[in-house]
Amino acid sequence: MIHTANPVSNRISPEEARRIHTEAITRDFRVEPRLDYRTVAGVNGPLVILDNVKFPRFAEIVTLTLPDGTKRQGQVLEVQGKRAIVQVFEGTSGVDVKQTRVEFTGETLKMPVSEDMLGRIFNGSGKSIDRGPKVFAEDYLDIQGMPINPFSRIYPEEMIQTGISAIDTMNSIARGQKIPIFSAAGLPHNEIAAQICRQAGLVRKQGKDVLDMHEDNFAIVFGAMGVNMETARFFKQDFEENGSIERTSLFLNLANDPTIERIITPRLALTTAEYLAYQCEKHVLVILTDMSSYADALREVSAAREEVPGRRGYPGYMYTDLSTIYERAGRVAGRNGSITQIPILSMPNDDITHPIPDLTGYITEGQIFVDRQLHNRQVYPPINVLPSLSRLMKSAIGEGMTRKDHGDVSNQLYAKYAIGKDAAAMKAVVGEEALNQEDKLSLEFLEKFEKTFISQGYNESRTIFESLDLAWSLLRIFPKEMLNRIPQKVLAEYYARERKSKMPETAEAKCPKFTDVVILTSLDGAKLHVKYWTLKRNMILARCPQSVIYVSLIRTFPVFERTSGADITRVQCTGETLKMSESENALSNT
Repeated sequence: MIHTANPVSNRISPEEARRIHTEAITRDFRVEPRLDYRTVAGVNGPLVILDNVKFPRFAEIVTLTLPDGTKRQGQVLEVQGKRAIVQVFEGTSGVDVKQTRVEFTGETLKMPVSEDMLGRIFNGSGKSIDRGPKVFAEDYLDIQGMPINPFSRIYPEEMIQTGISAIDTMNSIARGQKIPIFSAAGLPHNEIAAQICRQAGLVRKQGKDVLDMHEDNFAIVFGAMGVNMETARFFKQDFEENGSIERTSLFLNLANDPTIERIITPRLALTTAEYLAYQCEKHVLVILTDMSSYADALREVSAAREEVPGRRGYPGYMYTDLSTIYERAGRVAGRNGSITQIPILSMPNDDITHPIPDLTGYITEGQIFVDRQLHNRQVYPPINVLPSLSRLMKSAIGEGMTRKDHGDVSNQLYAKYAIGKDAAAMKAVVGEEALNQEDKLSLEFLEKFEKTFISQGYNESRTIFESLDLAWSLLRIFPKEMLNRIPQKVLAEYYARERKSKMPETAEAKCPKFTDVVILTSLDGAKLHVKYWTLKRNMILARCPQSVIYVSLIRTFPVFERTSGADITRVQCTGETLKMSESENALSNT
């Protein structure tokens, strides 16, 4: 006879079930870890060596309790049998070999993420430092990221507008692209990064709608590594003053923070970006500065581990390590969001062959080059478009995404700028008198291109349509026959157009005669009658009691080179002769 157990006798009481459930819910393995060790064998820089560890795991998070009760977090870097090497994120100062307790959590480093992280400022370890309310986690994600199936990746398309003409027109950035900015010490890469953060967005039509019909769901994650207090204050103040902090999540690792913390700062920023892009379906722009500080931290840890150094002392696996950061950009099928990366790195000694820019260039899809010579000539932003390149530009521009003439205009600007550089080099050898008319036009284009197109104000944001119109106004310096990179259909449609601006069409802008009257109309409607003074290379020099006005004649459309004393909106050459008084004669003779 088979006896069956009474199911009622095996049933636990409601009080016991409640107690078990409460313990399961309230137990935190970070507070109650699986094992506790006091077997610290040594401390070497940011590393702690542990002996007699049972089954340590690679990348496992450990908690160190110092003799004064301070708790610090670290991560297992290397496992050799029962020996584990742990890197401590907050530094190893104060770690006592005999009294420090090390607790293994059994988990990898995960980051609490939430959409409320936008508008907040965090340190390099992911802790908020803006005195705001606590961010409640909606999910916990591994900071190393999840591998993306290559089959699920979508080719980057559509354009992210930065508001900078040299980038948007000639080095357009596609959503999901990774393109670095190569800079150097003393160059304004921090200002460029702040300007991009303030002005970046999706391409809009002339009205308010997004051009490609995507929802305007844009966010920025900004990670700064190894910056000083002045730079950190600049970023925080700039973002807060212009309101861009509302759509930005800012991570700041200062120069006096532990070096080892810089290794996890970009991964924390990218983990936040992945949550916003793939779960909140936002188009996220990630700006990381300065990747050279990250590489130096990697070299320091490698030296502490006594690894065989590679080029310039950097570890041999730096290429692989950098790829784990850069390759987290992209787009995934089934998700409307995207991650676009703009890492900024400073080249030591302006050397583009240095291992950091060299390996970065192999992984990324182009580069934006910040030039010291342009910076010395007071050009901002000093972006040299000739060595710059965006390999995915072709998929981000064109009809339906920007404008159908975008690609042709970019090619023509590149060609004419390169020819202008050659003409400037020839002028330095043979002099301006030996140049032909085409070379003189190229020199004029070179000067205006750098002063009006590349150069723009720190707070000046240009849409892609304004940048293209400005490019056409420069290309009109040349006759149609010299614009050989633009198809005839595009020339017929855009070459005859006049640049849209606040200045109305000029009545007669043909070459004036000597002593002709030039009427200048200012913004307040006041009219200034000035005497034509001289004409040199399409430049009018007119004198009035207030100032000397320079007006450049490009075809039949005047563009002002410099005005002083009045904001001029209209120029009219009347063809009449002005009788000068004695005071005006005295002025003209000065």
